[in-house]
Amino acid sequence: MTATAAFLLAFPALFSIVNPIGAALIFNEVTAGYDHAERAWLSARVSLYSLAVILGALWGGAYVLNFFGISLAALRIAGGTVVALRAWDLLNAPERQEARKTEQAESRSGRAQDVAFFPLTMPFTAGPGTMSVAVTLGAERPASGLGLLGFFLGATAAAVAVALSVWVVYRSAERIGGLMGETGRRTFSRLMAFLLLCIGVQIVLTGILDVVASVRTPLG
Repeated sequence: MTATAAFLLAFPALFSIVNPIGAALIFNEVTAGYDHAERAWLSARVSLYSLAVILGALWGGAYVLNFFGISLAALRIAGGTVVALRAWDLLNAPERQEARKTEQAESRSGRAQDVAFFPLTMPFTAGPGTMSVAVTLGAERPASGLGLLGFFLGATAAAVAVALSVWVVYRSAERIGGLMGETGRRTFSRLMAFLLLCIGVQIVLTGILDVVASVRTPLG
């Protein structure tokens, strides 16, 4: 497999599941109490963390799961549950928005660092859905030779491109939110949170179907 073919295979799959544009509205909602400098720092840190998660799942995810005896179905069920729960929490965020802003204003020290990985990277940006896609892509790589090298270069370039898109879009999330206005931003954030909830449920259902299929196959 050539590097170009691997890139064209991996980039659309990863970009569609990460969905930086839609996730930027969630990023804007979660970081509502931070100033511009903190948001810029967070966007860069989330981008780096997302790249690490994607590359880790892409190149080592299958081995790690096998080492601990964890199936991809279990990853999907557990991860999808986390996504669904966080999305449900975000759906109810407007009712707690003012209290959260007050708390953030009273104690800002270290808060940006606290949310950079969880929940902004996991599960909102590079969550279990992204990990499942990356693990699946990695499992399909050629065994050796030039095909493996081409796949490595192309898939890695795709992961870097997705991470860069996260950084660029997240840095502009405040501006995008400002253009939409308070009502539009809150409405769209609610919509994205609902879609994220649906994605979480779908990931869980896929995991359950994988379990059912694995049980029925030996019986058949």
